[in-house]
Amino acid sequence: MPDLRSVIEGGHYARKQIFSRDRLVSWSHSRRFAMAVSLARQFCNGRVLDYGCGDGTFLALTLLADAAPALAVGAELSVETVSECRHRYIGEPRLQFVTVDELVRAEHAHRYDAVFCMEVFEHVVNWDPELARIERLLAPGGKLVVSVPVETGLPLLVKQTVRRIAGWRKIGHYPGTSPYSFRELAASLFAGTKQHMERPVFSYTGGEPFHDHKGFNWMALKERLARQFDVERVLASPFNWLGPRLATQAWFVLRRR
Repeated sequence: MPDLRSVIEGGHYARKQIFSRDRLVSWSHSRRFAMAVSLARQFCNGRVLDYGCGDGTFLALTLLADAAPALAVGAELSVETVSECRHRYIGEPRLQFVTVDELVRAEHAHRYDAVFCMEVFEHVVNWDPELARIERLLAPGGKLVVSVPVETGLPLLVKQTVRRIAGWRKIGHYPGTSPYSFRELAASLFAGTKQHMERPVFSYTGGEPFHDHKGFNWMALKERLARQFDVERVLASPFNWLGPRLATQAWFVLRRR
């Protein structure tokens, strides 16, 4: 197979994120992936699943690290996405891809030392079925690592500005921004641990309903996760010292009970 780094650069999401023409977008996503790879180091020689793997960028980066997992499995909803990933990473035996529907097979039950789920839960309408599925995938004592965008408080103002500018420049995934009314924006700026506004729901023809980023509350997700998993760490990126209330992404490291 070609050099793994060159394969990563060819990924659809990688081109729009860590290799974006916009330096701020590229830097922000690069910091996010660096955090993920750093957290994955503790699972060196273990089995890692990326639930919502996209183009496989994160898993490929873990294999380039000096503390790589023995097996890295990526799961996605779309058969087409899985097929594309299999084709791009053919020849790398440590890297496998499956559809989310395939995860119900007995071979995946309690198999993984860690499940990473990054930039997914903000789009999920009903968290409960996804969390039940993930819990079944984890080995006893296995860990779930979740990252989600911070769409509340001051970071929301910064993000909406960056998104609008990037949309004007036709860069990345930002052709426009979901509009907020004044009341919605105020509720998001001062949000607490409960869901603070009704979120819009979208659906593709024949597909599952989903949310965009508007109105997502990372604190409400944290409360839900804590009911099912032990919360070991709460982190933030691009700078952990900012804490999630002032950062662009919130991270949760959780252990299966």
